[in-house]
Amino acid sequence: MRNRRSVLRLAAAATTPLPCTLLSSALADQDEPLRSRRPPVAERKFTSEAVEAKIAEVRKAISDPELAWLFENCFPNTLDTTVRTGQKDGKPDTFVITGDIDAMWLRDSTAQVWPYLPLARDDKALKALLAGVINRQARCINIDPYANAFNEGPTGSHWAKDHTKMRPDLHERKWEIDSLCYPVRLAHGYWKTTGDASPFGADWRKAAAAIVKTFREQQRLKGRGPYSFQRETANPTDSLPQQGYGNPSRPCGLIHSGFRPSDDACIFPFLVPSNLFAVTSLGQLREIFETELPDKSFAQECHELAEQVREAIRTHALDHRKEGDVYAYEVDGFGNQLFMDDANVPSLLSLPYLGCVAADDPTYLRTRAWVLSDDNPYYFRGKAAEGLGGPHSGMDMIWPLGIITRALTSRSEPEVARCLTTLKQTHAGTGFMHESFHKDDAKKFTRSWFAWANTLFGELILTIHDRYPQLLRG
Repeated sequence: MRNRRSVLRLAAAATTPLPCTLLSSALADQDEPLRSRRPPVAERKFTSEAVEAKIAEVRKAISDPELAWLFENCFPNTLDTTVRTGQKDGKPDTFVITGDIDAMWLRDSTAQVWPYLPLARDDKALKALLAGVINRQARCINIDPYANAFNEGPTGSHWAKDHTKMRPDLHERKWEIDSLCYPVRLAHGYWKTTGDASPFGADWRKAAAAIVKTFREQQRLKGRGPYSFQRETANPTDSLPQQGYGNPSRPCGLIHSGFRPSDDACIFPFLVPSNLFAVTSLGQLREIFETELPDKSFAQECHELAEQVREAIRTHALDHRKEGDVYAYEVDGFGNQLFMDDANVPSLLSLPYLGCVAADDPTYLRTRAWVLSDDNPYYFRGKAAEGLGGPHSGMDMIWPLGIITRALTSRSEPEVARCLTTLKQTHAGTGFMHESFHKDDAKKFTRSWFAWANTLFGELILTIHDRYPQLLRG
């Protein structure tokens, strides 16, 4: 778990400023409600000329002052508050914390910097920062491909007593398929955007091989593999049953995941959205090794594994309903299927955003319809909002990530407009997105400083600026 299952915070009662002067109180600055919530320039961790220019450009296109203020606060939040840049072995090195947790998740670090990729072509310093994230992620994977979160150095962790192969470099060792997919997404996206293949050195190629090896191990076609995990905890979603290997499964070509992108334990070991994400990542690795790196054999191995997982998804991950097939969230290979969705990405809702399916794919659209309905036990409707949540923050807690992902994957202008209105009305006066908020009272929220949600909100505004500019003009 991300050490963030905190008691709900009543924003109006918050009195202690967060690091870098981020404020969590909904009543703060009543005399200046739209005062910038960004750290002073001298306290910002990194400043990108291209990002600042984009903020100024987009702000001019937004007629609603509060929405413009939210965008200016949120979009640069990762750069303002969470990055530490430097060099290692003569190459860029960037460590990215999640916000209020001083550790680097492979998933979050990719998602936090992803929206800056299009601007890297015009900003050498930003380009180096992104290359540094890729370099750091490769080193992390080579330390342990089963870990989800890492320390900046071998400093140890309060999770050191977990029953798994912990080491001082690791913050947490929860095996999640998407932890290896996100670094591929970033490396591939960086390469396609900038044309720069310099991060694809020996460390990165070693990490790519470790990714494929780990996926193969976790197909468990020849035994349970080397990974197990148990934690001494009162919370069952923080540990794996059956001696730490997870609930029973039948090997079928799908990849086992111990945990979801929420860091909650899977119920059935085959997490469908993460397996679909793995197929996409393997295709991206194949492209890199076919066209940029001279290893056609490894490219073919990536292709064959992707096809094996894809076929297993067709066979085991679909529910054949009278109105047509839909994706299950988790399956076990025995025919058991779990129908829910979680706001953390990858989710079933997010599949087009990650490039796993087309936005107009019929199976996706049918799946999307039930995900955003009362048939999904984690879709909540209340006085403050309606939206997707998940088990991690508990019942009735809506995640801005889910609302943003809904808008990013929608092709309906009215639906996008509704999502935008909801996000504007539920930040509880803080000027930032949160991990989650209560469906009946947005002032009850978790995590005041959650950079992934902030930066993703910025990406949504940029997407709307390109796709539906009229929504920003009011």
